[in-house]
Amino acid sequence: MFKKIKEFFRVVGELKYIIPLLKYKWPDPDDNASLAHTFQKTTDEYGSNDFMYFEDEKWTYSETNEAANILANRLVNDGIGHSDRVVLFMENRPNYVISLLALNKIGAIGVLINTSLTGAPLIHCINSSDSKKCIVGDELSAPLEGVLHEINIKNKEDIYWVKDVGGKCPDWASDLDVLLDGSKKDNLKETNLVTAKDTAFFIFTSGTTGVPKAALFPNTKIIAASTNITRAGYRLNHDDCMYNCLPLYHSTGLMLGLCACVHVGASTFIRRKFSASSFWKEAQQFNTTAFVYVGELCRYLSFQDPCDEEINNPISKMVGNGLRPDLWDCFRNRFSVDRICEIYGASEGNGMFMNLLNKDQTIGMTNVELALLKYDVAEDKLETNENGSYIEVEEHEPGLALVKIGPNAVYNGYTDKKASEEKVIKDVFEEGDRWFNTGDLIKSMDVGFSLGRKHYQFVDRVGDTFRWKSENVSTNEVAEILNSFHQVNMANVFGVKVPQSEGRAGMVAFNCDLNEFEWNNFSKFVSESLPSYAQPVFIRIIEELETTGTFKLKKNDLREEAYHLDKVNEDKIFIKKPGESLYILLDDEYYKVIQEGKAGF
Repeated sequence: MFKKIKEFFRVVGELKYIIPLLKYKWPDPDDNASLAHTFQKTTDEYGSNDFMYFEDEKWTYSETNEAANILANRLVNDGIGHSDRVVLFMENRPNYVISLLALNKIGAIGVLINTSLTGAPLIHCINSSDSKKCIVGDELSAPLEGVLHEINIKNKEDIYWVKDVGGKCPDWASDLDVLLDGSKKDNLKETNLVTAKDTAFFIFTSGTTGVPKAALFPNTKIIAASTNITRAGYRLNHDDCMYNCLPLYHSTGLMLGLCACVHVGASTFIRRKFSASSFWKEAQQFNTTAFVYVGELCRYLSFQDPCDEEINNPISKMVGNGLRPDLWDCFRNRFSVDRICEIYGASEGNGMFMNLLNKDQTIGMTNVELALLKYDVAEDKLETNENGSYIEVEEHEPGLALVKIGPNAVYNGYTDKKASEEKVIKDVFEEGDRWFNTGDLIKSMDVGFSLGRKHYQFVDRVGDTFRWKSENVSTNEVAEILNSFHQVNMANVFGVKVPQSEGRAGMVAFNCDLNEFEWNNFSKFVSESLPSYAQPVFIRIIEELETTGTFKLKKNDLREEAYHLDKVNEDKIFIKKPGESLYILLDDEYYKVIQEGKAGF
């Protein structure tokens, strides 16, 4: 009884953070509201405070704002204006942040490219954005140079090269440092023309099918996300410092990380890439009180041997997505993290779930109109009753999550209108209604006293997308690329569970002549054609691929049998081990290592 009373008062205490959000006046579409406006306002208040820590660099808010103004002036002089698109292809570092701010200050749209992309996917993202310019970091010069002859940004003066450690500007680009005028560091008048309704960024997502699609991020979405996350998520203020090693081209690292810090004047430590071995040392060094996470990072940290730096570590609050229920207690207890605010949403979606009440193992609650419908995973489709109507699931049963589209849940979608409409299901409960299809199974859960609001838990992804290394992988896109290898025909790609790993590892099944198959060439082809997270970990050489009546490749049995040597009959399974470049035959000895969760994926 005492525990229930204590929990009652704890939850009621959360209201002082939630109620102000209900009263908060969101900007009107034509208001001057954007990341740039927020940054300038924060600089006015906290200009001398540290904003960014990166490797050996330290930047205050004022220094960052001046650098962004200098770059913004250069862009304006070079003809970039309101709503023009500019590709940003660079690793996490201060110049990336400065570029983001500069583009937003003049109302241009930052086209944020995944740094692991090469070849055809990189070409598609650049060309489909219809961008005028490209800002590229020296560290990514090689992949960009590899596609120069196929992208629509070709002129040297349209490609700004940003130096990194010891790099030299290539002859096909312009050295940005040489072009900048350091005297033009005042805030720009162009910022006064930027409004809440303007698109700030294109953020690419794999979606459910096809090539990467650009999700639209208007300024109002940035303001809403940073306000909600700082006030009701982290409880962040200007005295905090955030550990951010997530890619800033993704909404989690950008919106829940960087923009949240800007909103309240907090500082942030940014890293190019995650390092489990360095994490706690850096958390102590920079006194990072907050952490923006994805589940994959949490898994790596949980399986690290204990170290001195994790004891009495400064991290007291974390916000992110994908923290598995079985890892939750590790962060709560081993690492003594008091506040875990798991969120759930899609980059292109129209709703968000947030664990505002700091309950365990839940994505929290939402204020959108939600429907959970029965879904036949094996047939990969929604179930219907005898009248042809969709069926809502019973309490605590998993169902496909749909979010109703309306004034309070605006669906921005993608730049591709056809792709946007493919994510919409119409006439679900009544004629004319429209619902965003999340593509995910979630379920309601009992979390005890919760102010009368339902809480939910993420269950799994459905359809043609799986998640690996914190990235969405489109099976259709990967299969199309693999099919272009001359010895592969009809590749069937799917995700499979691996012990002690977050998400699903990529696996492909296809038929070939094992006596003639060129494994070395194929391994090289995969490495060069696909980003690391999309490269199949397992390959099954199968005699014949089964299809449905509409000639879709069947995946259900293949997913179930996966790479399990006792289930695949005479078929051979090949594997690319972590850190290796070649596919080799999976034997009983290494299969045992995988099943024991010791493979290190």
